[in-house]
Amino acid sequence: MKEIFKPEFFTVLKQGYTKEQFVKDLFAGIIVGIVALPLAIAFAVASGVSPEKGLITAIIAGFLISFLGGSRVQIGGPTGAFIVIVFGVLSQYGFDGLLISTILAGIFLIIFGLLRLGALLKFIPHPLIVGFTSGIALVIFSTQIKDALGLQIDQVPAGFIEKWGAYFNALGTINPIAVIITVVTLLICIFFNKITNKIPGSFVAIILVTAAVAIFKLPVTTIETLYGEIPNNISLSIPDIDWSNIRFYFQPALTIALLCAIESLLSAVVADGMIGSTHRSNTELIAQGITNIVTPLFGGIPATGAIARTATNIRNGGRTPLAGMIHAVTLLFIMLFFGQWAKLIPMSCLAGILLLVCYNMSEWRSFTSILKGSAFDIIVLLTTFFLTVLVDLTVAIEVGIVLAAFLFMKRMADNGQGILQDNENDYIENYGHLPKEIEVYEISGPFFFGAAKHYSEVLKGRPSSTRVLIIRMRHVPFIDATGTHNFREAIKSLQSADKQIILSGVQPDVRKALDQSGVSDLIGSNHIFDNFDVALPYALEMVRKK
Repeated sequence: MKEIFKPEFFTVLKQGYTKEQFVKDLFAGIIVGIVALPLAIAFAVASGVSPEKGLITAIIAGFLISFLGGSRVQIGGPTGAFIVIVFGVLSQYGFDGLLISTILAGIFLIIFGLLRLGALLKFIPHPLIVGFTSGIALVIFSTQIKDALGLQIDQVPAGFIEKWGAYFNALGTINPIAVIITVVTLLICIFFNKITNKIPGSFVAIILVTAAVAIFKLPVTTIETLYGEIPNNISLSIPDIDWSNIRFYFQPALTIALLCAIESLLSAVVADGMIGSTHRSNTELIAQGITNIVTPLFGGIPATGAIARTATNIRNGGRTPLAGMIHAVTLLFIMLFFGQWAKLIPMSCLAGILLLVCYNMSEWRSFTSILKGSAFDIIVLLTTFFLTVLVDLTVAIEVGIVLAAFLFMKRMADNGQGILQDNENDYIENYGHLPKEIEVYEISGPFFFGAAKHYSEVLKGRPSSTRVLIIRMRHVPFIDATGTHNFREAIKSLQSADKQIILSGVQPDVRKALDQSGVSDLIGSNHIFDNFDVALPYALEMVRKK
């Protein structure tokens, strides 16, 4: 257990912690806390929960992920990727259902870590990640149009196409002041960073725009209009669990867990590249799991590692988990002493911030790059993208993973073809041309169920003149149960046609599988050789004797 779960925070303390690094972590933590403030509120509101839920998540999850995590610089909290799934779960199961799903997701994440699945999750195909990330960006973008334009719509439809239909029908109700606030917010967010990187543009935008709306009493929707007062306290909130319906929460919980695992490990990998370190992936998964079990008990929503905030932490000098913990404490102080003013923030200002978030997470460069690549990658990308936008993120991830697996197996089967040597024209070094009674067939690649049928059909189709078939297996790293079954049937068919089988270059793991499945006994152990130089003379001798 110690090897699986080993938080970086305690490693840092054991190695020694200097005053100079504390000053850097303190400064970085405060800056990241300020950066996280508008994002936490915006993500919560866009997800369909009240603003303080985002702050609570950023505080509790941000502290625990840094305290228990496997990355030195990871910053945790609510992220844009969860907006779609949180909104969907909330709409279908209510807030208690969201809390239960998040807790179950935390349990899944702990199991992932204990099973050492951290490394495996890194192998999820890039087109799949880009597909659902771009899809999420488009879905979030579509949810912000109402507030960005100040449209008067009582109930925005849930479906993507229906939503845009409602927007077009309500174009006559555009609020020019809301549009101006959205544009001004975007401009401040984009261009303020050119002045200084020390203070985030989104924070400046919220301060300036909120002050202007309050002073001039501008007629726009604010957080107070929709949610009323924002509580400035954190209290325990145990969800009401209906055990008879617990099965309904497994699917959204698994989606939350996978999304959390993927995003947190991607963020940790990016951070490793920036600081020249290596994170502990299984520790990170367990930490994310504990966090997503604890945070809902205080009314929080799903949380994971945030790439943008982690990068901000690094750029400002943060190099230990203490910076992330300070970021959480900074948010706590802001909530306790300044949270009452957050109710004045205009919804169009939050919409402007989220529109920029959508652009940054859209990965349009990667999207267009993949469209120029192989047909397999394009299929995975577009399938995942359109399912995310038009159907559901849960379905998109499930179908995307299954589709990517099937396409991978097809590519393996197509590329791992056997190579039949030409008896008449191919010269075998040291032996000259092979007699027509001997054929050499080489299998390249895994002998798994995707390729097993092809191999067996080719083997069975050998000409009647062939008396000895040498099958070279030096490039076969493994053979699965389907492979051994089809191989055994092909060998029986060949032997019934009075053809002898010789194997060469069989690797230890493959030989073990052949022994256990009875294929070795069927062929005869004396017909299995370590290399071709021994197998070929044996085959030649067999032909001469006959």
